[in-house]
Amino acid sequence: MQVYQCCEAIRIAYNQIGSGDQGYVPQAIAASIRALDAVARDERVPAELRQQAAYAAANLLISDHEDA
Repeated sequence: MQVYQCCEAIRIAYNQIGSGDQGYVPQAIAASIRALDAVARDERVPAELRQQAAYAAANLLISDHEDA
């Protein structure tokens, strides 16, 4: 997936990180899993979106790619 395919909020954050206005997160995979976990466990979020977040987090956890 490319940044131009993402929503405006992601594109704005991407530009802020790239310009140095926002700090880069060196443990990006772990940060992503924490964010997805927060969505998956939040009962205020619609069930379908919670399932999508849980599935995405599980795929990151099972992948062979690790943060440095």
